[in-house]
Amino acid sequence: MITNPDQKTSTMKKLINKVDEVVLDQLKGMALAHPDLIVNLDPKFIYRADAPVANKVAIISGGGSGHEPMHGGFVGPGMLDGACPGEVFTSPTPDQMYECAKAVNSGAGVLFLVKNYTGDVMNFEMAAELLHADGIAVQCILIDDDVAVKDSLYTAGRRGVGTTVLMEKIVGAAAESGYTLDQCADLARKINTYGRSMGMALTSCTVPAAGKPTFELGDQEIEIGIGIHGEPGMKRVPFLSADEITIVLANEILEDEGYTRTVREWNRSTGAWEEKVLTDAPFNKTEEVIVMVNSMGGTPLSELYSIYRKLDEICKLKGVKIVRNLIGSYITSLEMQGCSITILKTDEEILKFWDSPVNTPALRWGV
Repeated sequence: MITNPDQKTSTMKKLINKVDEVVLDQLKGMALAHPDLIVNLDPKFIYRADAPVANKVAIISGGGSGHEPMHGGFVGPGMLDGACPGEVFTSPTPDQMYECAKAVNSGAGVLFLVKNYTGDVMNFEMAAELLHADGIAVQCILIDDDVAVKDSLYTAGRRGVGTTVLMEKIVGAAAESGYTLDQCADLARKINTYGRSMGMALTSCTVPAAGKPTFELGDQEIEIGIGIHGEPGMKRVPFLSADEITIVLANEILEDEGYTRTVREWNRSTGAWEEKVLTDAPFNKTEEVIVMVNSMGGTPLSELYSIYRKLDEICKLKGVKIVRNLIGSYITSLEMQGCSITILKTDEEILKFWDSPVNTPALRWGV
């Protein structure tokens, strides 16, 4: 049990030592557990031990710690070349992305996959400008798949959540196969427009530095549309059954009418940021999809299977065919109890790279 000196009346039960060394201790443990990864501690980033891989586009992502296994657990062949962990629920800094990119760049270029949170976006953009100044080809692709909100305290537009995991797998495999930087960026852009996610919380979580729950939920309340940092959702409602929760989340995703927004992307030819208009098409016809039923950190796998059972039923009723699934803890919010659903429309290209081999601490098949 840790007592936070800034919260004299509050205690928290966590397997940590000093509050200000949480991420450092965890990274040291990860390095010992996975010798096929290199963990740099100053600045903090994780990368493949075989990097840079000759003639391969380097795929990098990152964000605040507390969402493990994303992103560090997805570093390895067939997925990410590097990941930049910030402090808990805090964006990594530009020097982390910059140094990570230099470590894994083979000369084929670097692709940043960036969740739509203000700090992440700003810092990855700064890193891209630094890399461009060094003559390194770089692209940034934004992920904004959360149908729960269009704006929040942390974002302009929709938040980047579960589609991040699927994008890292698919684009990582494409880069492994020899895709160019532009081809990887085009594929990532397509995945973002094809993916939708939404989550819910049964409980809050406790950030070690705060020493108390991020928000309060009554015994008979749940939060629908919660963000991965504990941001408020669409609504707070009385407790619902697993089937009722699945219906709410699935319907919000499958009935989403699409989303048009303007994003900034780096033009590596001109060395300037350009605005692009992107539109997500609605799920308005029979589709084949990949789905992820994800634990927010404190929900057991057995309960996720109950969610998946109902989700499969809903998809069949709507003429949506699930062709692949991923069920477990992949993008978490510390110890929060709850779940999220991600649905990604697929095609031949996406399915090919989803099925391709991957070998990371948290995701492994075909090897």
